[in-house]
Amino acid sequence: MKRTHMLMAHCVALLIAGFLPAAMLAQSADFEELTMTSNLVPGEVKVGVLLPPGYRERKEPPALLLFLHGGGGDSSQLKERYRASFDAAWKEGALPPLVVATPSARRSFYMDYKDGSQKWETFLLTELLPRLRARYGLRTDAAGTFVAGLSMGGMGSLRLAFKHPDLFAAVASLEPAIEPAFAFDDIRPEDRAYRNGGVYEEIYGDPVDRVYWRANHPPFIARENLPLLIKSGMQIYIEVGDEDRLGLYRGAEVLHRLLFDAGVKHEYRLVRGGDHVGDSIPSRVADAVRFIGRVLRGGF
Repeated sequence: MKRTHMLMAHCVALLIAGFLPAAMLAQSADFEELTMTSNLVPGEVKVGVLLPPGYRERKEPPALLLFLHGGGGDSSQLKERYRASFDAAWKEGALPPLVVATPSARRSFYMDYKDGSQKWETFLLTELLPRLRARYGLRTDAAGTFVAGLSMGGMGSLRLAFKHPDLFAAVASLEPAIEPAFAFDDIRPEDRAYRNGGVYEEIYGDPVDRVYWRANHPPFIARENLPLLIKSGMQIYIEVGDEDRLGLYRGAEVLHRLLFDAGVKHEYRLVRGGDHVGDSIPSRVADAVRFIGRVLRGGF
């Protein structure tokens, strides 16, 4: 009971300070699930959607955050693993109201496959975004559109943002699954060991099309688009654990150094003791959510 009173007092203080809408004091977030079909990707695509407190009484169109799951994950993880971080950020007043959506994308890398059999990037941008905006009455401008993700989703969010910086206000990439190389043949065995079972060949062509791989590799895209990234003003957040069992700190460091040396403003975090999974993940997701909140409030 004492804790509840303290939380309510904290919310009242935030309300007085102007960070928390009054309607949010008595409301909680809602979770919905959509099912989509498309000629661009096989089968049904389930989409988890988290609606912020006060959504039903909104007076302005909310922003949208595409939150991309990692390999082996699906849309249910938004509710089961990450909802608590968004709920906490809303209660703290660290995140203005926005709609969060996670599509089930299998182990697609969120890419258009080389053979054209699956077109996930095209699906996300040309079918999912318009569907979400129309259904939930969302903003349609870049300043009201964000993308984030973990692992495979971290890689996918970077690819979408770096290819289309005019479409997003910010990208928040956690433990992105990117190789520390700019050419496919320079990838070391330890940096591709977790991508077995012919996944490269399925997505990039068999044999792997080196040019196609490079054109969809976030560090290479960033290097080619440096002036555009700077001009766009898109905010960038990259983080990875220094004990990541997949060694993803190597790729993240390459990308960080590229951006830093080129003068691309971004936030980079090497999390001490952070693994690819484990107890550090919730607080790291919470930090990324707060970053999105700062951008949405105009904090940069």
